[in-house]
Amino acid sequence: MKLRLQPRSIAFRLIVAVLTVELVSSILVIALSYGYERHMHFRVFDVMLHGRADSVLGAVQDADDPGDNVMLDQADLHLPDEDVYEVWDASGHLLGRSKNWQGEGPGVPTQPWGDISKLTIDGEHYRVLRIQGSRTVDPGEHGGGKVRQVTILYGAPTYHVWHSIRGAVEFYSAGSLVLLLVTGPLIAWLLHRGLLPLRQLAALASQVSVDSWQFSPPASARTTPELAPLTHALESVLQRLEQSFLQQRAFVSDAAHELKTAVAVIKSSLQLLNMKPRSAPEYKAGLERCLADSQRLEALVADMLALARAESAAHTDGPQPTADVTACIRQVIVQLETVASLRNVQVGFADPPNAVSVPLAATDCTHLLCNLLLNALQHSPPESSVEISLVVESVHPAPRATITIQDHGDGIPPEALPHVFDRFYRGDPSRTRNTGGTGLGLAIAKALANKAGGGITIASNANLDLPDHGTTVTVSLPIAE
Repeated sequence: MKLRLQPRSIAFRLIVAVLTVELVSSILVIALSYGYERHMHFRVFDVMLHGRADSVLGAVQDADDPGDNVMLDQADLHLPDEDVYEVWDASGHLLGRSKNWQGEGPGVPTQPWGDISKLTIDGEHYRVLRIQGSRTVDPGEHGGGKVRQVTILYGAPTYHVWHSIRGAVEFYSAGSLVLLLVTGPLIAWLLHRGLLPLRQLAALASQVSVDSWQFSPPASARTTPELAPLTHALESVLQRLEQSFLQQRAFVSDAAHELKTAVAVIKSSLQLLNMKPRSAPEYKAGLERCLADSQRLEALVADMLALARAESAAHTDGPQPTADVTACIRQVIVQLETVASLRNVQVGFADPPNAVSVPLAATDCTHLLCNLLLNALQHSPPESSVEISLVVESVHPAPRATITIQDHGDGIPPEALPHVFDRFYRGDPSRTRNTGGTGLGLAIAKALANKAGGGITIASNANLDLPDHGTTVTVSLPIAE
C-alpha cells in the first residue's frame, strides 16, 4: 500500500505531531532513565564502599607493643586489586595502605566524615569514602582497655558503574528508536485507514455539479462522530443550493414568459393599429391600451428588481438601517386608502403601540406591508374589513415584533398554501388579471422578512361550510438594537 502524504495534508500534520510527541517522550524517558540508573548504581556503589571500608576496619588489630598501639593486618584482606585504601591512627601515623596508591594522609579528602569525594588517580576516576572507626586495646584490663581512633580512606574506580549506566541508557535509547521506526509507518497506515471515510465523502461531493445534484454520503461518514456534522452540513448546503438553482431557473423561465406575454400584447396592439387607416379616436384608444400594457410591463420589471434586491446577500458598511413599524403601518393604510374605499373595505389598526424599530430600511418595511395589505384588500369582499395588529413579544434570545393582517375573503385552498410564496404563482390559473398583480408580491414580502432575520407565515380557511373564512398573514421581525 502506497501512502501519498502531501506536506500540508491533515494526515501529514497528524503524523508529524504524533511522531514529535513520541520523540519528545522518548527523550524524557531517556533522561529520566539516566537519572534513575545513575542514582541507583551509585547508591549500590556507595553501599559497597561502606562494606569494604568496614572490612578494612575489621583488619585493624592490637600491635602488642609497650605503647598499646594498633596495626593493620593485611594478610586476611581480600579486596579488588584496583581499589585503594589507607588507614591512619589518631596521631597521624600510617597504619597501612594498598600497594597501588600513595595517599596524602588523613587530610585528604576534605569533606566531612562519612562523605563521598571524587579523586583522579593515574587518570582513573575514583569515588573515595572517608570514615572514622575505633579499636579497643587490652579490653580485659581494668577500665575496659584503651580506645584507639583510626581514619580509613577507601576508594574504588567508577568506570564499571558508568559502563552499567551507559548500557542501560543505550538500551532505553535503542528501544525508543525501534519504537519510533515501528510506530511511524503504523501511524501513517492507521491514519490512512481512519481518513478513508473523509476521502470517500470528498469524492462523492466532488461529483456534484449544476446538472447533477445527487449526493449520497457513505454510511461510514454518517456514523463517524467527527464526520457526521460535516456530512449533515454538506447535505443541507447542497439541498439549499439545488433549491436555489431550481428557483432561479424557474424565475428566469417565468420572468421570460411574463415579459414575452406583455411584449406580445403591446406588439399585437400596435400591429392592429397599423393594419388599416383609423380615426383619431381609434388611434387614441389603441395608444391608451398600449400605455396600460407598458405600465403593467414596467410594474413587472420593478417587482423583479425589488425581489432581486431583497434576496441580495450583499451588506454595506456602516450602521444598519432601521424603520419604525408603527409609522410604516400608518403610512401604508394612508397609501391604500383609495383602494380600500373603491372596494368598500374597512382597514382597522387597533391599539397601535409606540415606536417599534426593526432592522429594515423604511422603504423596504413599507414595501413589505404594502404588498400584504394590498393582497388582503384585493381578496376581500365588499363591506368587509381587514384588521391589522402589532404586538411586541419577549422571546428568547431577543424580543420580536409580530404583525398580523387578517381579511375575511374566500381564503386560500389547502393545496395552494405551500406555493403562495413562489414567484409568479397563482392559485387559480384561469383567474383574470383584473387586480393588476404580477405574482411577485408575496415572494417580495417573504424575501424582505428573511433579509431582516424574521419570517412570514400564512394561515387560511377556504372551507365554504364554515362561516369564518379569510386569510391571516403573520410577520415576525426582530427588534432592532
